[in-house]
Amino acid sequence: MSRRRGLGRPPRRCFLAALLVAALCVSPGAAEARCEVCQDFLERFYSSLKEKHSDFSMASIEEELIKTCMNTKGKENRLCYYLGATGDAASKIISEVSRPMSGHVPVTKICEKLKKVDIQICELKYERQLDLTSVDLSKMRVAELRKILDSWGEICRACAEKTDFVNLIKELAPKYTAPAARADL
Repeated sequence: MSRRRGLGRPPRRCFLAALLVAALCVSPGAAEARCEVCQDFLERFYSSLKEKHSDFSMASIEEELIKTCMNTKGKENRLCYYLGATGDAASKIISEVSRPMSGHVPVTKICEKLKKVDIQICELKYERQLDLTSVDLSKMRVAELRKILDSWGEICRACAEKTDFVNLIKELAPKYTAPAARADL
């Protein structure tokens, strides 16, 4: 009875490749995923507290966070929901932000701790801004055109055809895009 080589155990090359991949993932040089929405939102929030000369007590931070979250949209609103700073939130972990922030702990550290409490917080990513100067709007799908309008907080009630969406976006683009992007429209 002959025995074929490699049955019952992985080939040596595959084992070494798996070891290499594992080492790269665990090594300190591996890039840690940035909590993009959490860090950006809390940095702006912390700066606004400093500008208002807040007393940085836990109660005042929580109160300001709830006020700030009332005006958020998109991914930042989802972050506020996870923190419990919205009216419809299921859980409340605002103290996980207010306690360290009252001690002026860096926002990156606050977001790292929040990640341990709820991993969804660091999974939030901003949608990439579309460069309207380099995109042919007429070649986009209607759903994508609607998404652009939604991100601006606009609705096209009278749009029956794709060209209606394209024309509305071109009309509203100067209001919502950066000055550099406006020149070519």
